[in-house]
Amino acid sequence: MTAHVIADDAEALAVAAALAEEFRAGASARDAERRLPHAEVDRLSASGLLAVTVPAAHGGADVGALTLAEIFRLLASADGSLAQIPQSHFVYVNVVRRQGTEEQRKFFFAEVLAGRRFGNAQSEAGTRHVQDIRTRLTPRPDGSYVLTGVKHYATGALFADWIPVLARAEDDELHVAYVPRDAPGLTVIDDWDGMGQRTTASGTVRLDAVPVPADRVLPHHLTFRGPQLHGAVAQLLHAAIDTGIAGGALAEAAAFVRTKSRPWFESGTETAAEDPLLIQRFGELALRVRASEALLREAARTVDAARTGLTDDSAAEASIAVAAAKAHAADTAVEVTGALFEVAGTRSALDSLNLHRHWRDARTHTLHDPARWKIQHIGRYVLNGTRPPRHGLL
Repeated sequence: MTAHVIADDAEALAVAAALAEEFRAGASARDAERRLPHAEVDRLSASGLLAVTVPAAHGGADVGALTLAEIFRLLASADGSLAQIPQSHFVYVNVVRRQGTEEQRKFFFAEVLAGRRFGNAQSEAGTRHVQDIRTRLTPRPDGSYVLTGVKHYATGALFADWIPVLARAEDDELHVAYVPRDAPGLTVIDDWDGMGQRTTASGTVRLDAVPVPADRVLPHHLTFRGPQLHGAVAQLLHAAIDTGIAGGALAEAAAFVRTKSRPWFESGTETAAEDPLLIQRFGELALRVRASEALLREAARTVDAARTGLTDDSAAEASIAVAAAKAHAADTAVEVTGALFEVAGTRSALDSLNLHRHWRDARTHTLHDPARWKIQHIGRYVLNGTRPPRHGLL
């Protein structure tokens, strides 16, 4: 595979905007038919957009968090499923940047610049909680490893060239093993049947004694030994997806009301778009979306500031800013996508129109991790100065 190399933030945003418009046209049909977006993901790779966080020293654009968040917001405004697919890709590019040796960085950044994709084999089902990881990375006499376990919600794995697998070694510490998609013993199963984000293919990955060379394993546990932005960046992208879904739904609701909705007979107006009560509701919804967009930008700027001078305090500020953006965006996405039917009227509920995909995507994506715990950490920080914990979900 060959891929264009994007030069800077401005080009990255222009490419993202163009691709979002291209992807918007087929989003509803892909969702309705559950047609996996292989061609669209290939377009993302070829465009160079998936390599924009590669460090400049390795030939990448090294864009900031502000640009990356806007890329995801744009993509999600067009297709809430498609935007979710590369989220883990960027998270695990960041792991290479943070924990990779120079040789590992050289190898994997070259792979990413060439258009190769990272997937995700992180979460497990049936364990005590989300961080109870039971997949094992067992050493062999020659210094290599064997991976054994079962992963669920493996977004991106079906489209990936490399699948980063979160596993515990003999010392019970967390590592990430980067495994080729066609590795012996690795099986990706397309069994995702979520009501929303239908085309993410977030199914199962089975690991049956998968061989892993020593130089494909990174010590992820070290990420959390000091101040870090791993969780903040990962959650920033989730906040951008929710914000984009909300903005896309609001735009489609407005277009529907302008062109298809009938005015309520008591309004005395010729068109639904002139109904003062509908105008009021659209104003309220627009305020919600604008607030989420503003919080997203503020959070991204805080992450960028922390990146230039990473300390316990700057990392905490970044995590709190992202938590605020994520909590607000989650509420906004669910409210706006539900209100679409309220403002658009009875016809909007027709299954053939598939307008419910916005709500299904929002409701599904916002279940990723609970906003209530983000609000808890915000409250503790504001009231008592308690820094948020160092983990990948904050």
